[in-house]
Amino acid sequence: MTSVLLCAVPLAGHVAPMLGVAQALGERGFRVRVLTGRRFADAVRATGAEHLPLPPDADPDDDLSDVTSAAPGRRRPTGTGSLRATIARVFLDPAPGQFRALTAALAAEPTDAVVAEAAFVGAAALAHVPRDRRPAVVACGIVPLGVMSRDAAPFGLGLPPRGGPLGTARNVALNALVRHVALRRCQRQADETIRALSGRGLDGYFMDWLLAAERIAQLTVAEFEYPRRDLPASLRFVGPASRLAPPRGTTPPWWDELDDSRPVVLVTQGTLANSDLGQLVHPTLDALADAPVNVVVTTGGPPVDVLGPLPANAFAATFVPYDLLMPRVDVFVTNGGYGGIHLALEHGVPVVVAGDTEDKPETAARVAWAGVGVNLRTGTPRPEAVRSAVRQVIGDGRYRQAAGRIGEAIRAAPGGEGLAALVREAIADDGASVPVRGARRVG
Repeated sequence: MTSVLLCAVPLAGHVAPMLGVAQALGERGFRVRVLTGRRFADAVRATGAEHLPLPPDADPDDDLSDVTSAAPGRRRPTGTGSLRATIARVFLDPAPGQFRALTAALAAEPTDAVVAEAAFVGAAALAHVPRDRRPAVVACGIVPLGVMSRDAAPFGLGLPPRGGPLGTARNVALNALVRHVALRRCQRQADETIRALSGRGLDGYFMDWLLAAERIAQLTVAEFEYPRRDLPASLRFVGPASRLAPPRGTTPPWWDELDDSRPVVLVTQGTLANSDLGQLVHPTLDALADAPVNVVVTTGGPPVDVLGPLPANAFAATFVPYDLLMPRVDVFVTNGGYGGIHLALEHGVPVVVAGDTEDKPETAARVAWAGVGVNLRTGTPRPEAVRSAVRQVIGDGRYRQAAGRIGEAIRAAPGGEGLAALVREAIADDGASVPVRGARRVG
């Protein structure tokens, strides 16, 4: 039996797509272990996989609210400021603990491949170990593709492509600026961390570590990613995690009261950046309170009563099974979570996106570039901006048509079969499985 070890940073938005990967590989006969936070143990086991806990120094108790929300009296971090904070907190600080746990798991039993999401830098360190002393590494792209390219602006700026020689010159200049100025400290910390763990420093930009993996499985379709002439040969578009995971959940008590004769607008701030629902949920409720639509709110974790009194046309739940809800939705209002947007597009639902932290500006920019919705270019829109955008998306059929085209591509994506084939390709690059021994350094 082919044995794989999956790795995910212990945050819901990172674990959820990797659970889809675990389910897909397990259904195809792989032995699957998942290395992630303790609070996700039951969710991992529900896929049929074995859960391996991260150590405390790689499994913080907090929820990243310090990088997704502002403390009282302070500005909320956005743009490259948010990206710097997220890179340090999510990517780099936990890497030594991740690597210790990863190498211990590999020493415990022979493993054919490590399949890790891109934020799990412990796997980046493993990918820098010589191939004859480690298993194959497959990097899973659960956020927009972040490797540097002459055909795209650097990750984090939220800039769409620009063609021609001027566009290429812009991209080359911005790539150098981000690597050597804006994210210089992150680059230095990443190089020092990976060198200490693997014995080898970085060959280039730290977000390009995916290129050191044997394969890259990008969990989207090519139609929702910027075209690049310099895409690595190791990359495959296998489709979003929504195509890998089975439907889950039950419908809320008000399900049968939802009136399909009026447009349905779904709004959420996801499962991470939802400590302040005044950023997007409340502006949307205020914007559409008197509109001839039904508004469905999912809080993503906080209890529904934190919303206070709801308008007469609003329905709320902590979670709703999106696979059942999305076919009834006309517009999805979101702060830009990669997984949620793909769930909407899979069902041909156009999007209004308001996100300006972590990877969300990149996802929002792709929404506008692909023509599948409106990018509000802020994480805290005013109600009138939300109202105008929702009206625009409902009133212009081109958004739904574009979303439908992306949805067709998603449904045609190779999904679980393609992912399993990709893992087997990576393993075949170097025949036998190689257990890694030693907790701090390899070889």
